[in-house]
Amino acid sequence: MVPWRATDEGFASDAVVAWYGRFAAGRPGVLVVEATGIRDVPSGPLLRAGDDRFVPGLARIADAVRTHSGGATRLLVQLIDFLAIRRRPEPAKYFARHLVLRDAHRAALARLRSDDAWLAAPEEAVRAALAALDGAGWRDVLSARELEDLSHGYRERVTDLHLPHVRELPRVLPDLFAAAARRAEAAGFDGVELHYAHAYTMASFLSRTNDRDDGYGGDPEGRVRLPLEVFAAVRAAVSRGFVVGCRFLGDEVIEGGSRIADACTYARRFAAAGMDFLSVSKGGRFEDARQPRVGEAAYPYTGPSGHECMPTVYAAGAPPFGRNAHLAAAVRAAVRADGHATPVVAAGGVNSFELAERLLADGAADYVAAARQSLADPDWWEKVRSGRGAAVRRCEYTNYCEALDQRHLEVTCRLWDRLPVQHGEGDVARSADGRRRLLPPPWADA
Repeated sequence: MVPWRATDEGFASDAVVAWYGRFAAGRPGVLVVEATGIRDVPSGPLLRAGDDRFVPGLARIADAVRTHSGGATRLLVQLIDFLAIRRRPEPAKYFARHLVLRDAHRAALARLRSDDAWLAAPEEAVRAALAALDGAGWRDVLSARELEDLSHGYRERVTDLHLPHVRELPRVLPDLFAAAARRAEAAGFDGVELHYAHAYTMASFLSRTNDRDDGYGGDPEGRVRLPLEVFAAVRAAVSRGFVVGCRFLGDEVIEGGSRIADACTYARRFAAAGMDFLSVSKGGRFEDARQPRVGEAAYPYTGPSGHECMPTVYAAGAPPFGRNAHLAAAVRAAVRADGHATPVVAAGGVNSFELAERLLADGAADYVAAARQSLADPDWWEKVRSGRGAAVRRCEYTNYCEALDQRHLEVTCRLWDRLPVQHGEGDVARSADGRRRLLPPPWADA
């Protein structure tokens, strides 16, 4: 989970180091550091591994995790690539600056106004006339993609082959992922989790919506090609003992998207290629995201696929607890049928020892991952190990934390961010408004 504590330049801040040190104190078997960018480009307070200058900061995180866990916790970093997305524009600004004016716009305007003079009118006049139309007029004049750019903000797709940098992704990404993985190993991490899930570049290559015609889309073999090439480049760039696995989608949820049958196909190929683990997620796509307000960017966890990615107590249907484990179970069965022992990770609404143990005992997964529950109580691993399960502060799955993430505010949990200072706790770091703790309180009985 991205806690929004890195510096604006992508460096590990003291707050980031303290964050991961605190979670390591609960001694989880493995701790996966937040999605970390592989490019050396501005991306706000998100950790980056796109240049050697980020290695010392990443090493500080690795040192903190080993110190606070007593060496018990293995450390991975999730490596991510993403394409450009812009905020939803004011209509006047969109038509004045962003719309690429086409002859079709002039023709549609001439038809609406019954005046062929618009076919040769000055560009500035055409743009002003288009901006003056109402919603029905825009639907008549703009393409579906242009309407989405207006209503949700511009967003690049992996299928935008008219953009040179998008067309070249298959030739660029393997080396970028490999270089970032080398830096993670140099910083002292135990491995990487390649982010092939949710709303990001690699997930979009795996999506059924990927109809690229250059050999990197169109059918399952084309869609899985770049993810396999990225893995091969990473595997070749690091030592044999360095773990390389991926997180990918068992179901995109969106209309026309990939389903569990696709995921099983990809899982078989990943296992055959030698991935060290497969972590299965669900949804979290831009395609069905809620319309953002003007001046804000679309957020991929606000629509139906987002709700399935991070199910809440408010979601329709089944409760959030272990709701997506069937996807991991199907992937595991497919991989085992091919004779591979590749570990499969289940996640999604795991907030008790009993549920985690049942998923393992039932063969749904080989590992169980918990994000929001670990945010609610980073000591819960130690508590259940020591027979203190009743003391676990259990996540309520209201997605209070996710709402903070959506606004790029420091992520906290409402179960602990307003608790009073305990005796001997000392100074408590707080958010910019002074209202919320930046770290979970210590376990008093530890």
